Amino acid sequence: MKPVVAIVGRPNSGKSTLFNRITKTKDALVDDFPGVTRDRHYGSASWNGTEFTLVDTGGFCGTDADELSVLSRQQVMQAIEDADAVVLLLDGRAGVSPYDHELMELLRNFPRPVFYTVNKIDGSGREPHLYEFYNLGVDALFPVSAEDGYGMSDFLDALTRALPAYGSEPSTEALKVAVIGRPNVGKSSLINRILGEERAIVSEIPGTTRDAIDTPCSINGKSYLLIDTAGIRRKKQVSAKIEKFSIIKALKSIDRCDIALIVLDAQEGVTEQDVKISGYAYERGCACIFIFNKWDLVKKDSKTLQQFVDQIRYSAKYLNFAPVIPVSALTGKNVAKIFQEVELVHHQYATKIATGPLNKIFEQAVEKTEPAMHHGKRIRFYYTTQIASGPPTFVCFVNYPEGVHFSYQRYLVNQIREAAGLDKTPIRLFLRKREEKENRPRPPSPQKHKGKRRRQ
Repeated sequence: MKPVVAIVGRPNSGKSTLFNRITKTKDALVDDFPGVTRDRHYGSASWNGTEFTLVDTGGFCGTDADELSVLSRQQVMQAIEDADAVVLLLDGRAGVSPYDHELMELLRNFPRPVFYTVNKIDGSGREPHLYEFYNLGVDALFPVSAEDGYGMSDFLDALTRALPAYGSEPSTEALKVAVIGRPNVGKSSLINRILGEERAIVSEIPGTTRDAIDTPCSINGKSYLLIDTAGIRRKKQVSAKIEKFSIIKALKSIDRCDIALIVLDAQEGVTEQDVKISGYAYERGCACIFIFNKWDLVKKDSKTLQQFVDQIRYSAKYLNFAPVIPVSALTGKNVAKIFQEVELVHHQYATKIATGPLNKIFEQAVEKTEPAMHHGKRIRFYYTTQIASGPPTFVCFVNYPEGVHFSYQRYLVNQIREAAGLDKTPIRLFLRKREEKENRPRPPSPQKHKGKRRRQ
């Protein structure tokens, strides 16, 4: 495994900005007010050929702070415990705070390297601001500006020299699974139950998760990237800038995932916003699984599950292929079934059908039910090929694509599902125009001269 480096510090010291600077991304949310980051946020980084995993953490506060700050503090402590090296980021403008002293005491006996870094030093003229921080009892301070890049080379040189060596591992493409849904449906609780640890902060306060939190993991011997996302609320209920960015990050997570676990609150049933979120996933072409969480709190009889299935099938007809799993993140009921279903869904999602068998499916489908005439002319399907997988995507060449009714297109997709066993994945079918070849007479070939050659 790559060495892990955790960035810790008081609120608003610039940890997320430093994270983005080192990883060369904009993955971590950044704003001017404290408390934007709450969970641990992992990213890949490299400097001078040395690769490592970087961890962004929430601001470190005292134990007398509010509930979310206390939960964020626990995440910081876990990040320190798991790290091969720690970067304590100090605020060069605000000066030394009581939280800095407390972190210093925690890290004083830390058995691995600690780098005391003073942020917001954007030039040599501001380096005199370092003197105050020597009162913390450290020998070496690294002045940097996460915003402008000042001092980053010296700091990263020292950091990477201190990291333990690691053996290169065979690269395995992880399957990306995003957990999406409304606020407070139990997304973070489900992530924690799957991982078997308190990976994400869980609270009854809506909007606890603000960023899209990526967690690499191995389940049943296979590599996954679990993506916990912020709750997606209705637009008219979103006012704060940071929440708007959180929702944008959640929607981008749907763009980059292979499978979306759409989490619903079984106590509340299917809501209008659940259907809208399902539509986002469908439009982006990812495979979907509906997760009815809090199943332990629902009064059930033999027909209850089928009623939930019927409700989601009626409300989100376009996802009638998506499996439905009732679970309880609290008790763990049926959680193990999720990744059994993920494997089945992904197998279909990545399916490729050879051109010969695919065209046979279309021939049989058209023989069984012919399309309606288009302005008195017969519609002909010439040739079909698969152009992509994830999801399976097909192009069919037709003489009049505009004349193929959407209901007939749906019929063709259903024939592919039935013949190829693709009952749990989205399928895309595009029709392209191809002109019919006309039977035109060939021009006469040039006549050969049959006369005798003239003697020279």
